[in-house]
Amino acid sequence: MALNISRRNPRLRRFLVVTAVVGASAALLAPIGVTPAQAADPYVSDTRPDLVPALSGYSSLWQTSGLNDLHGTVKDAPTLQWNDRVTSWINQHATKSQQFRALQNAAYLNSDGSGYDQSISIADGLGSTLGTLYAQGRINGDLPKVAALINSSNGTAGAYVSTSNAKAAFSYPRPFLNADPTASKVEGDTDACAPSKVNSSSLAPIRKGKSWADAKGNLKITRVPATVDTTHSFASTNVTLDPIYGESGLCTGGSYPSGHTTTAYQAGITLATLLPELAPQILARTSEAGNNRIVLGVHYALDIIGGRISGEVATASRWSDAAFRKEVLNPARKELVSYLESKCGARLAACIAKDTSYVNNPYAGAKIPGGTTQQVTDRKSALKVYTERLSYGFAPVSATTLSASVPKGAEALLRTTFPTLTNRQRRQVLAQTEIASGHPLDTTISSRIGTAPGSWQRLNLAAAMSATVQVRADGSVKVLSVGGKATVRRPAR
Repeated sequence: MALNISRRNPRLRRFLVVTAVVGASAALLAPIGVTPAQAADPYVSDTRPDLVPALSGYSSLWQTSGLNDLHGTVKDAPTLQWNDRVTSWINQHATKSQQFRALQNAAYLNSDGSGYDQSISIADGLGSTLGTLYAQGRINGDLPKVAALINSSNGTAGAYVSTSNAKAAFSYPRPFLNADPTASKVEGDTDACAPSKVNSSSLAPIRKGKSWADAKGNLKITRVPATVDTTHSFASTNVTLDPIYGESGLCTGGSYPSGHTTTAYQAGITLATLLPELAPQILARTSEAGNNRIVLGVHYALDIIGGRISGEVATASRWSDAAFRKEVLNPARKELVSYLESKCGARLAACIAKDTSYVNNPYAGAKIPGGTTQQVTDRKSALKVYTERLSYGFAPVSATTLSASVPKGAEALLRTTFPTLTNRQRRQVLAQTEIASGHPLDTTISSRIGTAPGSWQRLNLAAAMSATVQVRADGSVKVLSVGGKATVRRPAR
């Protein structure tokens, strides 16, 4: 979808870089910490959550050296081998068009106002027409409340948490790093990225002899070359798109969890709560933005799942804050709906009904290992693809029949989808739409002994936000179906 933007947002201004997101170069650094402007009006949720407990399932797969040097000990070789296999396959099979979309999603707004924001480049999740209108409104400054909330540079929700501490805590090497410390530096890379200084040698033993790696243990990853975006889809000027493999900010930083994916999900989940009518499509588009980090070969599938978890934790924290809901989130929803309806010329439901839904065919019809083609054509396929990317075909690593484990506060994410339900009922919806226990990063067992706050990994927000639920006479709810319009049925009187 081409989003024709005629002029730049006149309200763009310089912002301070307060924390470096791994995955951005010195020229394209993306801050995901809080800025002084954000701290002007304090909210309870301004004390940001610690991501490490929610991400702690990784510790059963990999034990870091503790030195934040990207070295450590493999604890679960089969799981990390699948991580390698899926990552290499996606990188090798993505279409040229998908590679370009991946470069677009990797872009952040520069400190001088050039480039474009990640929370705008997922616009087509709203559909062809509404996505164009949304992007135009963001760029032209017609959605100031939404922009202040959702942008990925310093938005109060879109740039809410930093992954820096989590990356250091797990310190896992990136997919494209050479496994051989004696290998020559790639031409054009900075000295800090030389294999003698940063490498994936700890993973070489589990890679040698595998079809997705070479004889020295290097994962088969093709670097996607930099290019220039001349489409003017998200900016009025041409924009250089560079995956920056050879920049120290990327190569020396931990791969897990993905910072870009975290910001994508902070923006995407927030946008889905502002427009729950389009939640499955918006969330599927958000999952594509995360998956695009694998397309570029800078992250693994587990990193993307970790980024989703981080985005869920962050957005739930904001929605759990009553004052922030009242003063920031609800006004942003009102602004966005009003804007879209005025530009579309009809009520939102009618605009959605006549629009062309978000579509995507990342691998030209080829099936990902253990999965499908991940093609999105409509609302139901959007839900299917989103659900598949919750686990990426990993084999279970623990019991698969454990009961639901809904993290405290997650129910707040369903407030706009089911405004007439209670928090208890919303939790029941989440519990009944969760995926099974036992997948990598699932913390169901840990949460039961008090070392993790429920299992964010199991949440299926696209299913929950498209559920038809029946309210029983005793006040409990039963999910009847998912993938349609979110609906509440109540007992006949």
